[in-house]
Amino acid sequence: MSMRERVLRQLDGLAPVLSCADLTELRELLSSSAGPAPAVTAVPPLAVPQGPARWGELVVDRAGHQVTWRGDPIPLTPTERELLALLIGPPPVVWSYEQLFAAVWSGPYRGSAIVHSAIKQLRRKLRDLPGGPQVHTVQGVGYRLDPPPRST
Repeated sequence: MSMRERVLRQLDGLAPVLSCADLTELRELLSSSAGPAPAVTAVPPLAVPQGPARWGELVVDRAGHQVTWRGDPIPLTPTERELLALLIGPPPVVWSYEQLFAAVWSGPYRGSAIVHSAIKQLRRKLRDLPGGPQVHTVQGVGYRLDPPPRST
């Protein structure tokens, strides 16, 4: 299975996908000679979890503006706290850059740089949690967490 096919399968059901072999093909699709341009729709946001979000012993309490690991507070910025709540909130899914941007910053999507930067800061803080969640990059798509460890 090609990389393109794997990415398209991961995105199945998240949003409409336009797949082109190269920039020339994309230009042809969008040019007036190829007929009307395809309609561009906003990326639908995933469901935002309500109430405290949990990942094993990590709890993100949005209402209380607090994140705790094994009962101890973790100092996160409001942006980091919101990103973490989205990533750990059920169900564990791959969040696209566009979906994260829409859910955290609102407004029109302006590229993934702001999302990358915020995730980088969040990763630094999560690195100190032994056995805690780790943010994984899904190349060209977005970010995800592993499912939480099972309770024993």
